[in-house]
Amino acid sequence: MRFSRTDSGDETVLKVDGTLDAVTAPELRPALDALVAERRRLVTVDLSALRLIDSSGVGAIVSLFKRVRAEGGDVRISGLRDQPLAIFQLLRLDRVFMPGS
Repeated sequence: MRFSRTDSGDETVLKVDGTLDAVTAPELRPALDALVAERRRLVTVDLSALRLIDSSGVGAIVSLFKRVRAEGGDVRISGLRDQPLAIFQLLRLDRVFMPGS
């Protein structure tokens, strides 16, 4: 799993690629904590290059969502496809992170 962060004004794009699972999710947590600590208002998590996600990865993203929303911000997901999309649809999280889809 690799990730990169791009800030533009109030918006942050966090691009995650590879596999986000029980092994790799802890590597992403400090970056997620930093977004919350910096009070980033608009966060887009780009998962277009993500091949696989498990419950730990979903949990990390849901935690980010709850924490950013508690500070009055918003988190969106973009680029979901294949297995990650199937997981988000199964959990009905696509309705939360991708309204209108």
